[in-house]
Amino acid sequence: MARVSSILIYPDQDQPGQALHSSFVSPDGLDGDRRKKSPVHLVAVEDYVDLHPRANLVVDLPSAELDALVGRRLRIGSTELEVTARAGNCPGLYASVPVPGDVTVGDELTVGVITD
Repeated sequence: MARVSSILIYPDQDQPGQALHSSFVSPDGLDGDRRKKSPVHLVAVEDYVDLHPRANLVVDLPSAELDALVGRRLRIGSTELEVTARAGNCPGLYASVPVPGDVTVGDELTVGVITD
């Protein structure tokens, strides 16, 4: 079972990220995060440790399994994400936020959830 291992925001360009225990995720992205190419950037913990991409949600899932989630819907905490594409020139995936909600470190990532 995959879980969120880190939550990060990057309020200021070219500055280090800020680690959070939890965050509200709106259709625009995580509260306090600078707007980027996509509302949410997910990355596997192995890629975050090795390459330090500017991801918002780091999950303890192997990279290959994470990459297979393009086009899928995920529930993390009380939010739902629609994985839209692989990130351009860095590891991870981009996602939109059809159902806003809260995400906390340790939340389980569930694949294929259909909203009521």
